[in-house]
Amino acid sequence: MATAPRPRTTTRDPGELGRRLAAWLARRLPGARVTGVRVPGSNGMSSETLLFDLDHPDAPVTGCALRLAADPAAYTVFPVYDMARQHRVMSLVGTHTDLPVPHVLWLEEDPAPLGAPFFVMARAEGRVPPDVMPYTYEGNWLHAASDEERAALEAASIGVVARLHEQFPAEQAEFLLPAVEGSPLRRHVTAQRAYYEWVVDGLPRSPLVEEAFRWLEDHWPDEEGEPVLCWGDARIGNIVYDGFEPAAVLDWEMAAHGPRELDLGWTVYLHRFFQDLTVSFGQAGLPDFLRRDAIEERYARLTGHTPRHMEFHTLYAALRHAVVMLRIAHRQVHFGEARVPEDPDALILHRASLDAMMRGTYWRDAGYAG
Repeated sequence: MATAPRPRTTTRDPGELGRRLAAWLARRLPGARVTGVRVPGSNGMSSETLLFDLDHPDAPVTGCALRLAADPAAYTVFPVYDMARQHRVMSLVGTHTDLPVPHVLWLEEDPAPLGAPFFVMARAEGRVPPDVMPYTYEGNWLHAASDEERAALEAASIGVVARLHEQFPAEQAEFLLPAVEGSPLRRHVTAQRAYYEWVVDGLPRSPLVEEAFRWLEDHWPDEEGEPVLCWGDARIGNIVYDGFEPAAVLDWEMAAHGPRELDLGWTVYLHRFFQDLTVSFGQAGLPDFLRRDAIEERYARLTGHTPRHMEFHTLYAALRHAVVMLRIAHRQVHFGEARVPEDPDALILHRASLDAMMRGTYWRDAGYAG
C-alpha cells in the first residue's frame, strides 16, 4: 500500500492543455495571459482539474481552477459528463446557501477547445485530506493533527452537509431527478442500476453487487423522507480546508435530489472505506474520527432531523462505491496496470465489508448496537 502507484486517469498532456486554454481565454478576454498551469496533486479519478493564474485587467479573479470533463480516450468512470449541470448546481448553491462554494465563471460546452466541455471557477487556497495515500494512513497533515483539531474539522464538515440540506430550496433541485418513474430514492437507485449495467456491459457481472441490489429491494425504507439537494460526493476529500475550517466545497458531479441520508450514508461509508483499508494494512488509522454515531448525532442536533434507515443508506453507499471501483479497476486493465481476475468480485477492495453489511454483522462488529 505504501508504494502503490496512482492509477492512470488520462491520456492528456498538461502542457498541450495549457496552450489550448491560453488560446481559448485569449478569445474570451483579448490580451489575457495564462501562467502557472498545473495539475493539482489531489486531482480526482473522474473529471480533471487544472489550476492556473490569469493576468488581465478585466479578469474577475487572478487564481483560477478549470474543471474538465473526463478524457474520452481514457476509459471514463461515468458514461456522461454534464458540465453545464455541475456549473448550474454550483451557481445555485452559491446563490441560496452560505457554503463556501467557489465562484463559477465561464462555462464552455463546445468540446473543440480542450477536447471536452469544461468550466472555470475561482481557485480556493488551502489543503485537502488526501485519497492516495488516504488520510487515515500515517504521513499526512490530517493524520498528524491533534484529536482536537480533527474534532473541529469533523464538526465543521458535518455542518457543511447540514447547512446545504437546510438552506437550499429543495424544489430548485428537482431538475436533477433521473428521467425514470418513482420517488426520488427509487429514481436514484434505478439510475445506479443502469450505471452498473453500463459498467459490466460485455464484462463479467458481479455476484456481490447484484446480491446487494436485491438486498436493497428486500430492505426498502418504509418512509423515504423528504428530498433535499444532496451534494452527492459528500466527503472531506472534496473540501479544501483553511487550517481545519472548510474554505471550498468541491466536486458536485454526483449531486442529486433525494433523501438527506444519501449524503449521510456516503459521508459515513467513504470514511469507513479508508479506515477499514488502513486497518487491513496493519495501521490503526483514525478509529475515533468521523464515527457514524457522532455524525448522526451532530447532524440531528444541527437540523432537528434524526437520520433514519442508515443501515440501508450506508450499504447503498458501499454498493455505489463498489460499482465505481469495478469501473476504475477495468480502466487499470485497459491501461495495462492490472489483470482481470477469475472472480470479478476480487476487483472490489471492500467486498468483505459489503458482504458483512448484508449479513448484518458489519456495524455490530464495529461496536454499534444497531
